[in-house]
Amino acid sequence: MKRVSAEEYVNRIEALRKEMITAGTQFYYVPGGDFHMSEYVCDHFKSREFLSGFDGSNGEMIISAEGAWLWTDGRYFIQAEDQLKGTGIELMKMGEPGVPRISEFLKEHMEKGLTLGFDGRCVSGGAFDRLKKALGEKEIVYKTDIDLVGNIWQDRPALPDGKAWLLENRYTNLTRAEKLSLVRAEMEKENCDVLVIASLDDIAWLYQFRGSDIDFNPVTLSYTVIKQNEAVLYMSPEKASDVKDALEKDGVTVRDYEDIFDDLKGLDERLTVWTDRERINVKVLDSIPGNARRILKWSPTFTLKGVKTETEVEQERSAHITDGAALTKIICYLKGLHGSDDLAEGRVTELDIASKLLGYRKEAEDFLEESFAPIIAAGPHGAIIHYEPDETTNASLRDNDLVLMDTGGQYLRGTTDVTRTVCIGEPTEKMKRLYTAVLKGNIALSSAVFKKGTSGRRLDILARKPLWEMGYDYNHGTGHGVGFLLNVHEGPQNISSGPSKMGDTPFEPGMITSDEPGVYLEGEFGIRTENMIVCIPKETTEYGDFYGFEVLTLVPFDRDLIDTDMLTEEEIGIIDEYHHTVYEELCIFMDENERKWLAETTRPLIDF
Repeated sequence: MKRVSAEEYVNRIEALRKEMITAGTQFYYVPGGDFHMSEYVCDHFKSREFLSGFDGSNGEMIISAEGAWLWTDGRYFIQAEDQLKGTGIELMKMGEPGVPRISEFLKEHMEKGLTLGFDGRCVSGGAFDRLKKALGEKEIVYKTDIDLVGNIWQDRPALPDGKAWLLENRYTNLTRAEKLSLVRAEMEKENCDVLVIASLDDIAWLYQFRGSDIDFNPVTLSYTVIKQNEAVLYMSPEKASDVKDALEKDGVTVRDYEDIFDDLKGLDERLTVWTDRERINVKVLDSIPGNARRILKWSPTFTLKGVKTETEVEQERSAHITDGAALTKIICYLKGLHGSDDLAEGRVTELDIASKLLGYRKEAEDFLEESFAPIIAAGPHGAIIHYEPDETTNASLRDNDLVLMDTGGQYLRGTTDVTRTVCIGEPTEKMKRLYTAVLKGNIALSSAVFKKGTSGRRLDILARKPLWEMGYDYNHGTGHGVGFLLNVHEGPQNISSGPSKMGDTPFEPGMITSDEPGVYLEGEFGIRTENMIVCIPKETTEYGDFYGFEVLTLVPFDRDLIDTDMLTEEEIGIIDEYHHTVYEELCIFMDENERKWLAETTRPLIDF
């Protein structure tokens, strides 16, 4: 979305306040999601960005006559402070001392009997539950059917019109019919009659199709309702035209996207309905008959999707070789810029690197698109955890600076997400110490062996410990689940000490997760090292089953940034073994000069 002046954002909020007066609401809530609680959304749903100019993937707003406030997490504090300048919007740094949650804020600021409005299609049932619980004594009136931002958004983009397309079974080795059978078996365990799913990646996984409705996320706007003898996919006829026949062969009826509301209202109240209130909007939930018994827990698709089949893991291994070759070529190119006129004269920019890397990825026949907007962050930009260069911020690379590159691709063989931090030239001792600490954390996690039942919350400290020992930390999770040709962020597992209950999900073989510790010094540089890792069985003893990780990502670390004096003999051995594998798998993709450089950069860290 095109950025406008701070004054224009002020004007938009004033226009919204006039709509609030007309609607009779004193406070208005603007979430960051779409009708399906997606993390990333298409342009039509970027209401928060339209009002504020803040374009991070996580952010929510509250507007009243007296003020406007925006909540976001630690990945975006620096970015949000910059983008909100002059707008009059106060930044609320989530998780920081003294910063209330939205529900707590409203409890403090809303007088008894006032009205809170929002578009219930974009708010989850779980979020609404928390609001009502916090404000229970306030006798608040809720208006859940007003899209006031839509009233003032003159040239709002239309809903996307891309078509869904079928993913061949050979990429997953699990058919649509088999997935439906697995889901129905879970429903039977819960004595469930009806399962309602609104999360787009769950639906795409279940019905073995992909789409293009959200940039970088190959999904299609849809809902589904499943019974033991019936499955209905709600998707516009145009979008479904290329998948309808295959779906109907497997007993899936396709109905119009908006039909779900009337169909749910017509359910027999004696049925038991399973819904995940965190991933279904208020309007859908309100359409279910009030007396129906509810099962309130994660959808079975959410947990089934998180464990990849052996075929999917093998496809991912292949995709990471191709993807690793592309990023390795870029690192070789960056290293060759040291001392060049191109750098001295500012002719190489962040966007240039993003474009060049995309070109290398496109050389793979099955490459579809990037898996998220590329983070190419030079120098101080690296401290902005989710910085994305654009024409306004695009910086030239400089000699002896760090460049942080967090990028990924969508291939028919799977989804990749990898970060490497590279020094062009001579790093400082501070850079080397911090890089090595981050690398030690990355290695500690990826080489961990743990007992079955261990969750990501219990593993998180392994990645942070080397930084903690130096008095540093990072303000984001250590690892997130990754989809198979789906969303780059998915559950049910993650590796984090934060409040998300996904951090309490035990690891299972087949779960693919990122491993990405980092450190960020505002005004100086940022460092992050990210590999994708898959959970694998290690051994079974009299004490139970033990698991570990296999590293999927194949890209060399920057040996110029490694302080070997900080490494143990075991850590050096792990890095050397990893680099040997990197060279063996990637050398065939390199030209002669790249191959020579790769051989040099992956040789043993210590020559005996």
